[in-house]
Amino acid sequence: MTATFAELDSATCSIARATGLLGDRWSVLVVRDVLNGVRRFDALADHLGVSRDVLRRRLAALVDAGVLERVEYREDGQRPRAEYRLTDAGLELVPVLVAFLDWGDRHLGGADGPPAVVRHECGAPVRSRLVCADGHVVEDARETRLEPGPGARPR
Repeated sequence: MTATFAELDSATCSIARATGLLGDRWSVLVVRDVLNGVRRFDALADHLGVSRDVLRRRLAALVDAGVLERVEYREDGQRPRAEYRLTDAGLELVPVLVAFLDWGDRHLGGADGPPAVVRHECGAPVRSRLVCADGHVVEDARETRLEPGPGARPR
């Protein structure tokens, strides 16, 4: 007999683990900015409008989790400083960011249309979609179900 979702320990849930790292506004926006070329501490603080202390903590957590890497650079006559780059794990968050963008445009967008559009190198807009391992596009989320995986534990 398969356990129901309510019978499983929610601490083993990958969504719970991911939101533990990325569940606050600033972490997701830091990833967005680094992806789009804002990589230095001062530039991130200025662009995001976040306090330096909060930014320092978010950057440290994202580096510790392997989402960002800290790379030193030095400009002529200046002390060494750091910039941040996405790791492979960080780049794997791009579909999540596109899904946030799509959802926000559909449900929270302004009358003037989307403020930003992600485009493929061919020029077409990029959209998020669910596709099963056999290649079927999921048109309705009710076509899916969550099943316990090998790492699931009962409550």
